Amino acid sequence: MTAPARPVRLYRHPLSGHAHRVQLFLSILGIPAELIDVDLANGEHKSPEFLAKNPFGQLPVLEDGDVVLADSNACLVYLAKRYDDSRSWYPDAPVAAAQVQRWLSVAAGELAAGPAAARIIKVRNLPLDYERAKAVSANLFGILEKILGERDFLTGPSPTIADLALYTYTAHAPEGGISLTPYPSIAAWLRRIESLPGFVPMLKLPAAT
Repeated sequence: MTAPARPVRLYRHPLSGHAHRVQLFLSILGIPAELIDVDLANGEHKSPEFLAKNPFGQLPVLEDGDVVLADSNACLVYLAKRYDDSRSWYPDAPVAAAQVQRWLSVAAGELAAGPAAARIIKVRNLPLDYERAKAVSANLFGILEKILGERDFLTGPSPTIADLALYTYTAHAPEGGISLTPYPSIAAWLRRIESLPGFVPMLKLPAAT
């Protein structure tokens, strides 16, 4: 791996699971990174300076030299293609790459609409459809439990960026009142990710009741 000429900058919030998945991958790859906290409470993500980096006003944003990227899954793909010489985190083979992409879509779909939505509803007391978020979570975790009962990671015996994309909001699902107790295979998968060299946790909040 050729290290970047200067530390990569990651614009994030310490409680953002989207930002954490990128921070986690940077740490696993051993890439020097400067973490820049964005003040969401005071609208820094809507400032002209930040909107110049991401016109959607969302976190995270990654800066690597002249490269500026928004969207957490796009950042994972970039880092894998740029810095993972083994090509194990995002394989080149068509079927293997498609399998990873499938789970990136789940991260942006069912994971965001389920565990991530339930968590933000509880943490920020937002007037959103909590029952729907619970139902989506139950369906997603039921599928994950079956798959992870058959293999160690989402696409096979080794971790990929698919696992990192789904890790954080799954691990923090109890903060949204979604218990992981019924899902021992998911719990074992979380422990496998947490045992990876370079793993860094995200700040935990009290679990919702």
